[in-house]
Amino acid sequence: MENDREKRIIDHREMMKTHITQGPHFENDMQRKVPAPLIAKPAKGGKQIELTKAFDGIIKKRDILAILEDRISHRKYTGEALTLPELSFLLWMTQGVRKIDPKCKYTFRTVPSAGARNPYETYLFVNDVEGLEPGVYHYLALEHKLEFLFVLEDQKNELTKAYAGQTFFGEAAVSFVWTVVPYRTEWRYVTKAHKYMLIDAGHICENLYLACEAIGCGTCGIGAYDQVMADALLGLDSSPTSDENNEFVVYAACVGRV
Repeated sequence: MENDREKRIIDHREMMKTHITQGPHFENDMQRKVPAPLIAKPAKGGKQIELTKAFDGIIKKRDILAILEDRISHRKYTGEALTLPELSFLLWMTQGVRKIDPKCKYTFRTVPSAGARNPYETYLFVNDVEGLEPGVYHYLALEHKLEFLFVLEDQKNELTKAYAGQTFFGEAAVSFVWTVVPYRTEWRYVTKAHKYMLIDAGHICENLYLACEAIGCGTCGIGAYDQVMADALLGLDSSPTSDENNEFVVYAACVGRV
């Protein structure tokens, strides 16, 4: 058992060392002229909610030094609802699309991403946002809209169970869940992609921390969750696969007013 533990630690450390010049070379699908994957998941046909980009009225703190110095993880919230413009700001700051490559192979967003591949999708578990029905939503980044997906029965408890018993995550005004579609980055980087995708996740959540601090809200990044349960809440399959449409949860964060 101890040898197995040590082997797993070594294997995982070695993954962190991965560099583009290391290991066997695999021709990527971009070089093989395979069509690029979709740059974002399309809408499923649910009700769509328009989001704003008029943010001047909601920003309370503009001094970047103060924002950085004051940034901490918040696990306790006032219980007050977020406004839809505030939520719109947080979505734009974490995955907003600033420019689309003319050939629709890349998106340039408000966060950096390896090769501009941007493999993440944003889902929201809404409990208390003005103007939104409680339930599960998907951020349509290309259109800067929300799509309502479904009502999750007993949502607060289901989230708490899936996310390691952390009640503050289930009870927050809104919880962000980021899933990855690995093939978007694998298309260019093949086996090097996975380290890059994990780094990308950090960029996204850090922007959420800074954006929350700017509008008087708080957040807490969440890496502890049950993979099968978290995926199942979004109707995703956790089974090991190299399928190009594979998608699964990687990171999450809850948001509330502080």
